Amino acid sequence: MADYDVIVIGAGPGGYVCAIRCAQLGLKTACVEGRETLGGTCLNIGCIPSKALLHASHEVHEMHENFAKMGIKAGEPEIDWPQMKAYKDDVIKSNTSGIEFLFKKNKIDWLKGWGSVPAAGQVKVGDTTYSAKTIIIASGSVPASLPGVEIDEKTVVTSTGALELETLPKKMVVIGAGVIGLEMGSVYSRLGAEVTVVEYLDAITPGADAEVARQFQKLLSKQGFNFVLGAAVQGTELTEGGAKVTYKLKKDDSEHSIEADVVLVATGRKPFTDGLGLAELGVEMTKRGQIATDAHWQTSVPGVYAIGDAIEGPMLAHKAEDEGMAVAEVVAGKHGHVNYDVIPGVIYTWPEVASVGKTEEALKAEGKAYKVGKFSFMGNGRSKAVFASDGFVKMLVDKETDRILGCHIIGPSAGELIHEICVGMEFGAAAQDIALTCHAHPTFSEAVREAALACGDGPIHS
Repeated sequence: MADYDVIVIGAGPGGYVCAIRCAQLGLKTACVEGRETLGGTCLNIGCIPSKALLHASHEVHEMHENFAKMGIKAGEPEIDWPQMKAYKDDVIKSNTSGIEFLFKKNKIDWLKGWGSVPAAGQVKVGDTTYSAKTIIIASGSVPASLPGVEIDEKTVVTSTGALELETLPKKMVVIGAGVIGLEMGSVYSRLGAEVTVVEYLDAITPGADAEVARQFQKLLSKQGFNFVLGAAVQGTELTEGGAKVTYKLKKDDSEHSIEADVVLVATGRKPFTDGLGLAELGVEMTKRGQIATDAHWQTSVPGVYAIGDAIEGPMLAHKAEDEGMAVAEVVAGKHGHVNYDVIPGVIYTWPEVASVGKTEEALKAEGKAYKVGKFSFMGNGRSKAVFASDGFVKMLVDKETDRILGCHIIGPSAGELIHEICVGMEFGAAAQDIALTCHAHPTFSEAVREAALACGDGPIHS
């Protein structure tokens, strides 16, 4: 008799959601987590705390830029950095304690400690070995670095250290122009830092629609960001007042350096599988160090599954959650499914950037015949009223069938607006379906409808 039907290793978004769904399906479930709190990277040192600081710093930006325009008179805002961090910590506590409540509600055992898999059907936590009919690995990911860059989480930091800086920096260098770098860079830029982003590629937000990336860079530059693109970082060196970053420009191989109080290394993440004993178990890995799985998330070892950042695919919390629910269905003998063509991505700066489906560059590469429908937030009444008219909605549709192939939004509440298109794509919607759907006025979402109209006879307000 097994101790459990299912043991999930890792209590991040993929792991805790998977555990809850397993329990809902009647499986006796336990979840292994070595942190003091549940929720993984996302809730403790990632998505949630960064959004708290993004919100707080945006309020500072609003006071500086827009209060006086609206007739609100206030003095120069004073930043209480310790209190801002305390607010962030309260947000973390509220969310992580909520997961603990859900575990108790669903009768999920929290096996506290770091887990390993000594054999199929066995999970070891500390000195105790538990048996399980099914093991699901949801061990997540950790920040990746570069050769010559030594991280101390004080001066040269990852996103983890960037959330806990003792004092606000006057100058910050961000290595990497991806989501994490631009979000955390936005926080400190709004709080008074001079931010310089050093990126290896010739454009920011790798993989994004190129037109959106160009507009995004322009808007961030307007906000005070400095960009050094096409630059290969050679290393970092601690100085008396902070750190120095050395880089070479790819166009002429010239070497340059820049100094700052803090250097944020935001060069992506890598799967975290240390200590699990996967090699000894015989679990097959990909060339990129991910756990290889089949179409049902099972590894090369029967009864052992894997989801989330530890396997192939975008390292997104919601992708992990979807996989967690799907693999729970599979283990329970049902049909689990994830539509990898409809997984949105969001950058929570201001303006926000959101996308789903194909980019224009991908469609060109495929030789796909497509149409583009665009609408600027300059033509949206609600956006004008709240000083948020920068950006646009860009919809890509099949030229013959009008079926939506992708959508890219840079503008207010883009992360919320994109889900109208996600639902539409899930049902195989055409742009005309969006265009013929009544949208409340005045709302930001009207810009999405106008972009859909632009795929046909044209928008009304442009």
